[in-house]
Amino acid sequence: MSAIITDQIRILNASNFVAGVTNSSNSYYSFIGLTNPADYQTDWDENPPSPKDNFNQESDYWDTMVALKKINSSDVKQVVPKRVWSSGTTYDMYRHDYSRSNTAVVSGSTSLYLANYFVMNSDFRVYICLQNGIGPDNTSGRPSLDEPTFTDLEPRSAGTSGDGYIWKYLYTIKPSDVAKFESTDYMPVPSDWATSTDNSAVRDNAVDGSIKIVTVTNKGVGLGTANSIYTSVPIKGDGSGAQCTIVIDGNQQVSSVTVSNQGSGYTYGNVDLVAGGVPTGTTRPTFNVIIPPQGGHGYDIYRELGAYNVLLYSRIENDNTNPDFITGNQIARVGVVENPQQFGSTTLLSADKASAVGALKLVGAGYSTATFTADSYFTQTVSTGTTAVGRVVSYNQTTGVLKYWQDRSLAGFNTVGTAQTQPTYGFDLTEFTASPGTGSLTITPTVGVDLNIDSNFTGISTVINNRTYYLGQTFTSGIANPEVKKHSGSIIYVDNRPSITRSSNQKEDIKVILQF
Repeated sequence: MSAIITDQIRILNASNFVAGVTNSSNSYYSFIGLTNPADYQTDWDENPPSPKDNFNQESDYWDTMVALKKINSSDVKQVVPKRVWSSGTTYDMYRHDYSRSNTAVVSGSTSLYLANYFVMNSDFRVYICLQNGIGPDNTSGRPSLDEPTFTDLEPRSAGTSGDGYIWKYLYTIKPSDVAKFESTDYMPVPSDWATSTDNSAVRDNAVDGSIKIVTVTNKGVGLGTANSIYTSVPIKGDGSGAQCTIVIDGNQQVSSVTVSNQGSGYTYGNVDLVAGGVPTGTTRPTFNVIIPPQGGHGYDIYRELGAYNVLLYSRIENDNTNPDFITGNQIARVGVVENPQQFGSTTLLSADKASAVGALKLVGAGYSTATFTADSYFTQTVSTGTTAVGRVVSYNQTTGVLKYWQDRSLAGFNTVGTAQTQPTYGFDLTEFTASPGTGSLTITPTVGVDLNIDSNFTGISTVINNRTYYLGQTFTSGIANPEVKKHSGSIIYVDNRPSITRSSNQKEDIKVILQF
């Protein structure tokens, strides 16, 4: 038994995902992480490995996460492949019947949504090609020579070159959407097409089952009087009212056919030559009636263009009031997490930015000159025989804040002689503490004298030389927990990338494409 899951479920899933992100009961975040990619693979930057999709790997994504940025309702849109109009390019035309057995003539695509039938012009206006100059004398279409620029509601040609193209205007991409949602390969479609007033003129002009284009597949032979015109030729089918005009040339063949009345309600149709008084000749001419999508052209932009991709946008930039996105270290992974929770809570995370790493507020005579090598290990003796271990994410010499992470590679091992056994207590890691009991507050930098955890500091900001510095995390006795509960929510997207090192004046636009 043969079966198929249609493209329409992909469009539905994309639409439902956008609705889920914009629903206030959900919380979506992009994240950056993995400061030590070379520890995973020495040639990571030249050949980043494909992410793995299993629960074990998901734990690693959490362990190496650095910071998160909230994805708001204005940061998500359905998108379609970006096809910029170019003079001399031959485009596919819209057809309702592309398939494996009836491929697009120009691109060879086996379905409409794979065909090259819509374009964006230089002013970010989007059009579909209803006719590409195809006919009995040119079965492969013609190059497009006139850039469509009009915003008329009805289809028409774009210029005077006679290239044979008929374009249908759909919408204009807003400047704000260009900045956020245009990428190298994708362009956005408007949100809330069914209800938005921005595109209501195009939407309201659509007529379900209306006929816009009829093509000639065979010109026929011996069609009565030369150089004659037949008007009001009916198009018969399951709709009503559609008519066309047929022109016979000096060779008694069909030279053109144009729709004069679009009618409505058609899911199939044929040109009725007899009822229109057109001679059938010695060889009967044949035509192809092109059926629009449900609702008519412009009624449902997502269905018409195949909007089964979604783009999520985040801007990562340094912020003096919330320095969660560290500088001076590498970042080699980005991703998206659904419904993460606040640290120590079951409440969904809601902050605009959040740190996924712990932090220590250090003091001592040399804290402003001390250095901690990125990704190096540092320790604190918590009590006799117990040591807390962390890996350096970043260190700020001005504020004395050391950001760090702890993952399973830091778990303590029992030592018997010179041999190491497996961890005694699984992967349970000892936390740093401001009350070390029989231990010490001491943290040793890579370069510099020993520093101490500032057990007297509590808060989210500090004043140094009459300037307030915001630390991004709330400290208690010199220690700040991550702002997100690790391993909460679902990581739904991961991208391993060549590493970048963030600087203090750097911004990154993260554009994640989800394909449904």
